[in-house]
Amino acid sequence: MAVLTCEVLTPERTVVQAEVEYVLLPGVDGQFGVLANHQPLMAALDIGVVEFGPLQGKRRKLALGGGFVEMHDNKLTVMARTAELAEEIDVLRARQAKRRAEERLQARQADVDVARAQVSLQKALLRLRVANDAEK
Repeated sequence: MAVLTCEVLTPERTVVQAEVEYVLLPGVDGQFGVLANHQPLMAALDIGVVEFGPLQGKRRKLALGGGFVEMHDNKLTVMARTAELAEEIDVLRARQAKRRAEERLQARQADVDVARAQVSLQKALLRLRVANDAEK
């Protein structure tokens, strides 16, 4: 099967650099998949799960904190705000972040940035879901 180079980059590090057959991405307008030799593209990415690996069989997953993707010359580059592979996720830390975000949202105080708390909750829930999927 044909492969493409997949890179997932954050400001801190290279999270993934691999030859894969397929990548599933959380676009701001919905999920979309990319195969080898896909036409050039650029797209904004939402908070969500990125799956990559073989077309058939077990794929790896990562929690993506939004960003952009570019496909050019059979190389897919994801420029992410944050990205964590399933096996790297600290479940205890994600649970604590979830609890803090829920407490901020329930407090309903004037000094609480509700939008920021909602994004924090969304990211924590995503990290827990990705970590849980990896355990199966």
